[in-house]
Amino acid sequence: MFDHSKDEEMVPIYYSPKYVGSGYAFDTTRKSRWIAESLSHLPIAGIELVEPDPLSADQVTEVHDTNYVRAVETGNPRALAESQGFSWDAGLWPMVLASNGGAVAAALAALENGVAGSLSSGLHHARYAQGAGFCTFNGLVIAARAALAAGATSVLILDLDAHCGGGTRSLIKGDTRLWQIDVSVNSFDSYPSSDQVSLDIVQSSSDYLPTIKLRLDELDQRAHQFDLCLYNAGMDPCEDCSTGGLSGINRQMLDQRESMVFEWCGIRKLPIAFVLAGGYVGSRLDQPGLVDLHRLTLSCAAGTKHGN
Repeated sequence: MFDHSKDEEMVPIYYSPKYVGSGYAFDTTRKSRWIAESLSHLPIAGIELVEPDPLSADQVTEVHDTNYVRAVETGNPRALAESQGFSWDAGLWPMVLASNGGAVAAALAALENGVAGSLSSGLHHARYAQGAGFCTFNGLVIAARAALAAGATSVLILDLDAHCGGGTRSLIKGDTRLWQIDVSVNSFDSYPSSDQVSLDIVQSSSDYLPTIKLRLDELDQRAHQFDLCLYNAGMDPCEDCSTGGLSGINRQMLDQRESMVFEWCGIRKLPIAFVLAGGYVGSRLDQPGLVDLHRLTLSCAAGTKHGN
């Protein structure tokens, strides 16, 4: 499915102004614009911003409960519409359709071209019938199911957000085509591991990269069976991030992490599609600093594409 003749093409990074359309101002609903603007001022060679098609309500209800989807669209019942933690307004619905559409577009583009991404975030805590932890719909699972519908036979979801991806785990449970590796530094949204899902909660920065490497290396004997890696590229493990950060995990370590992930996929010719995941402005991390962290993922994606 991965056409190596297209290696010289640009890496599509999906973004729309609708990604920031909600009235609720928070890093998850705003930082995609900050990153897109940074690419205008300081481009990354090989990266091309592309506007995705938004999802339809029917596409969302393939993964989420109809009543919950309707609540997000209409704002009623309000408690359900705000279960992810945002105050509801009419801009929420087109925002989540666009950002989750970007995740799907990135997955399908990666299947064709090897590498793609979306400036989406706020995905992996969302459950079947409600949101959670700033996540409204689970675009990782929606994208994984779209990839399967497009011909993929097995998808790996790699979650390196600071927090555990319990919403993703709940939605893929029992589907033998979907696997998850989850290396976190915070126990929020934790769950038990199983044959197809591994969760590590790292407590020392010295164990962070070795744990990721171990889990990836364990997949070597079956890596050829995956048709796609969906990467939830969180920057909130950074020690400067007050929401989830772990002392000792700095920018250099996160840069090494990104190189490890993209090289692992690149060496194995495994298509990879990424989204942004966590990363938050705080007393030790300002907006330019947060943008700089997320740009590490974009730079590694571009380098992997042109290094093939």
